[in-house]
Amino acid sequence: MHQKLSTGAVWESIVGYSRAVRAGNIIEVAGTTAVEEGKIVGIGNPYEQTKCILNKIKNAIEALGGDIRGVTRTRMFVTNIQDWQEIGRAHGEMFGEIRPVTTMVEVKALIDKELLVEIEATVVMPLN
Repeated sequence: MHQKLSTGAVWESIVGYSRAVRAGNIIEVAGTTAVEEGKIVGIGNPYEQTKCILNKIKNAIEALGGDIRGVTRTRMFVTNIQDWQEIGRAHGEMFGEIRPVTTMVEVKALIDKELLVEIEATVVMPLN
């Protein structure tokens, strides 16, 4: 049985996805952007957007009984690879001690032109 987390974002029902899903000891967090209460956080600021995203991911993981220390992989989609240092700095602040495997790739665009970063995460929790 899967445990699903929804945040009520408009895109969830339109596209048909969950913010995060727990299946056994695995939690998968969907591509997450810096949108809170329908507004983009940190317009023009990749560092602030990344911080916002990582906090949303952390909250989703915790809501499903996980811990940020269990993150084994992140995937970062960025609209300008030249922003890699600012995005990487925010990622390092969250994951510096955890050090999951990660990928950062430049993409043509995200769902809104003001969004600069989208991040996915995978968590593996200890087996009981």
